[in-house]
Amino acid sequence: MVFGKKKVERSVVLQKEALDSILSYCQMNHPDEGVLILKGKSKNGKITINNLAIPPFNHTEPTFGGLPQSFLPFDSSYIGIMHSHPNGTEDPTIDDLQSFFGLVLVTVKSPYDEECIFAWDSSGNPIPLFFE
Repeated sequence: MVFGKKKVERSVVLQKEALDSILSYCQMNHPDEGVLILKGKSKNGKITINNLAIPPFNHTEPTFGGLPQSFLPFDSSYIGIMHSHPNGTEDPTIDDLQSFFGLVLVTVKSPYDEECIFAWDSSGNPIPLFFE
């Protein structure tokens, strides 16, 4: 008998307070990229983002945003990472995917409004994103 895992369809729910904070953070850092840690929970494929953290020792420039993951404190509420893209593209870069951790990568492109935010899995495939 072969046992297989049922594929769970993922979705991301971004709560209003977290959404507003992400958009404000991106606008404040423009023209540099912004990097944030996404906090929340996941259950049955539904990833809920309800809080954020500014990563320690992060480094951003107009074409790069990163953080040394070895300095992150252990926190089980970390569920992903956010990168802003001041150049106006929503697609995750190779660097974004290589620094992926958690369950979701959120990218935000300029001009940083609700229509400019996207969610991705570790392979760069889009995940449906909803606002709450």
